[in-house]
Amino acid sequence: MTVEFAVVAVVVIAVAFDYTNGFHDAANAIASAVSTRALPLRRALAMAAVMNLLGALAGTGVAVTVASGVIAAPTGDGGLLVVISALVGATTWNLITWYFGLPSSSSHALIGGLVGAALASATDVRWTGVLEKVVVPMVVSPVIGFVLGHLLMRLVQRLFRDADPHVAGRGFRRAQVVSSASLAFGHGLQDAQKSMGVIVLALVVSGHQQDFHVPLWVILLCATALAAGTYSGGLRIMRTVGRRIFHLTPPHGFSAELAASSVLYLTAFAFHAPISTTHVITSAVMGVGSTQRRSAVRWAVAGDIAVGWVLTLPAAAAVAALVHGAARLVF
Repeated sequence: MTVEFAVVAVVVIAVAFDYTNGFHDAANAIASAVSTRALPLRRALAMAAVMNLLGALAGTGVAVTVASGVIAAPTGDGGLLVVISALVGATTWNLITWYFGLPSSSSHALIGGLVGAALASATDVRWTGVLEKVVVPMVVSPVIGFVLGHLLMRLVQRLFRDADPHVAGRGFRRAQVVSSASLAFGHGLQDAQKSMGVIVLALVVSGHQQDFHVPLWVILLCATALAAGTYSGGLRIMRTVGRRIFHLTPPHGFSAELAASSVLYLTAFAFHAPISTTHVITSAVMGVGSTQRRSAVRWAVAGDIAVGWVLTLPAAAAVAALVHGAARLVF
């Protein structure tokens, strides 16, 4: 495999991953708005795609973290094979969880793929970076999403306790257009940057650039792929987020989306940490649901989702390691 061919393969697979990320995670931004009938499905998908595109153009801090903070840039002829194996592992896990309607994390699938391929190839893993930039945010961000969703919903209930339910419902449906757009922007801000980071890593490994800055063509390519994937929709997971965890009303949907987007902006701009949009919005939905009676949240469904969260890193790592082993036999 020539270096040029390998770099092209990385770019193609990264774009494919970004596309699967889009349709896998389309539910994150619009599930509650669609389930509460604030927006019809196709209009919601179009809005989410546009906001994903704009969000992806808004920063590169997370991309630099993925490119330089998870594994050491692999060297030698097999360096690009490590990156390809990571992408294949992450994409495979995305497709598996999409098929079963499980809202797992595309972000952590990619991180797991990088770690698994690095271990299989004896490439150094930056464990401190993985702990500080991935594991800690992975644990903390859903907790913040849950708590913030709960508190915002309590505030909404207090402020509008004397309002006419029908009038308030119409108002919150309009507000959900803004909150779901904000969440879609945050999804683009976070998730498109992960594929950018992998392509930049490949460019550094192959010697096409010396530092980890993100070229404009990489930003535009990944932003477009994510937006296209989002517009194609992810109906299987949308039903899980929008209906199966908790029966959302417009005030609940607005509060969950506002809470989740706040967490996404904070982690992307302040800490450059690649957190999971899926984890944050599902935990925020649980948080707003917890303001009702305990049985209102389907905790069994929440438990299934949590299992998917825990499995994502090691499962994607295992697939990437297997891909790398098989590829070494061929190449």
